[in-house]
Amino acid sequence: MHLVACLFFAVVLCSGRDVIAGGLATREEALAAAFPGAQIKPETIFLTGQQIKEAAALAGVPIPSALVARYQAFLNGKLVGRAYVDTHVVRTKKESLLIVLDEYGAVRRIEVTAFLEPPEYQASSQWYAQYKGKVLNNDLNLQRAIRPLAGATLTAVAANQAVRRALAIDRVLER
Repeated sequence: MHLVACLFFAVVLCSGRDVIAGGLATREEALAAAFPGAQIKPETIFLTGQQIKEAAALAGVPIPSALVARYQAFLNGKLVGRAYVDTHVVRTKKESLLIVLDEYGAVRRIEVTAFLEPPEYQASSQWYAQYKGKVLNNDLNLQRAIRPLAGATLTAVAANQAVRRALAIDRVLER
């Protein structure tokens, strides 16, 4: 069964459509909604060992890979925001989040582009909306600035860690 789930996830990612049953947006749709009319510049970044250490210290959680998928959005030649893809394991299966930041590095929105756990463990868009305007600080944690998620604690923990990673990586890259 695990092999089937892994193969399904690989097919979905390679197809260019990150839609899983449940009507999730593709990465392209999420970027277009986050940055209407903007030109999107995709980047693949390899963090140095020092950047990984700095980002992990800022985030308070490990940075599992030096490979970072980042998108920069430009409107009329002006940077209007950035977005990061964070794929992680929630309980036993993967979730991919597109974490969209404004030009100053605050969370603009979060889109779930893949969720392979049972649907009852998926957080609602209203739950993700509480991150809007948040920046990386000690309050960006569950039971502080972020409400917990009843019945889906592991999803909430994984999502919060993903947001902290994206904000920390962004801060390190934008220095």
